[in-house]
Amino acid sequence: MQVKNGGNIGAMHDQNSTVDFVILKEKIRQAAGKLGFAAIGVASAETGQASDELKLWLAAGYHGEMDYMARHAELRANPANLHPGTLRVISVAVDYLPHQKIVNDSAQAAISRYAQGRDYHKLIRNRLQKLADEVTAIIGPFGYRVFSDSAPVMEVHFASQAGLGWRGKHTLLLAQQGSWRFLGEIYCDLPLPPDQPAEAHCGTCTACLDACPTRAIIAPYQVDARRCISYLTIELAGAIPEEFRPLIGNRIYGCDDCQLCCPWNRFAQLGDPAFAPRHGLDSAQLIDLFAWTEAEFDDRLAGNPIRRIGHERWLRNIAVALGNTTPNKESTKALQEHLNHPSPIVREHVLWALAQQSNK
Repeated sequence: MQVKNGGNIGAMHDQNSTVDFVILKEKIRQAAGKLGFAAIGVASAETGQASDELKLWLAAGYHGEMDYMARHAELRANPANLHPGTLRVISVAVDYLPHQKIVNDSAQAAISRYAQGRDYHKLIRNRLQKLADEVTAIIGPFGYRVFSDSAPVMEVHFASQAGLGWRGKHTLLLAQQGSWRFLGEIYCDLPLPPDQPAEAHCGTCTACLDACPTRAIIAPYQVDARRCISYLTIELAGAIPEEFRPLIGNRIYGCDDCQLCCPWNRFAQLGDPAFAPRHGLDSAQLIDLFAWTEAEFDDRLAGNPIRRIGHERWLRNIAVALGNTTPNKESTKALQEHLNHPSPIVREHVLWALAQQSNK
């Protein structure tokens, strides 16, 4: 039986029965470093309490319209169901922090730092494939599959179990090198020795809970996605609830507030240059982005994660942000030019933004 991205299940050469997996693990670690991974570790393919917590989270409805979270819950909880034969999870991290500056200009678009450059999904999966090729060159074919936020995988759980960091109170992976990191995994059938889980170092700090604009972090380690700005600007397909629109500010794709305030991110290093900002997304003005046609949106954001939300949500988000800025002739004119947009979603948010401006 063939598996995606991998060799035959159970097709390891006979000589692998004598493989020293401690040595192999060290060779994998060295190869990962050469491929640009900032950290790597190995975890057992067991989800344990994490899968129970996921079920409770889903039962509370905190996933909102992210139906795929509930639909694929069992695949998340049971790695062998997603990739038969999985014994271990090789977890990796890649730094992506593009800069340390903070946007203080409300007329400037605030875009989550991970989305200012290239789409990480394909790039990290390609690197993981190269890492798997290195392993194949050493021991021959083995069963594996690579992921990077591309399938129902408990990424933070496995990363913490592999010693890459701990789950912060904002639910993201947090390490002493900060949280500005992409994660990736290789599910494999190799009995590599697991690493020790990371020890948590959040202590009594509640900075992320206090900083969340919409109070989406309803308790330590628990996020109600329906209140989260990342959910509202990326995952939500329809109208953004009016109660949250003023709280979104100038954020048009995602939100970094719970990371910006984290004390551990003072130690974060600038990330992989492959994720450097493109098309001026780290300094663009709202009215300039609002003027992009659908063709310009598709062209300029090719190879960028933002593209998947589509032009309609892009305009919806920017309209809300413009409604939260200090009114001026340029922003008012830009909004008025979209009053007859064919999308009722866009028109609704434009009308709201104009009403907001008229009340200031």
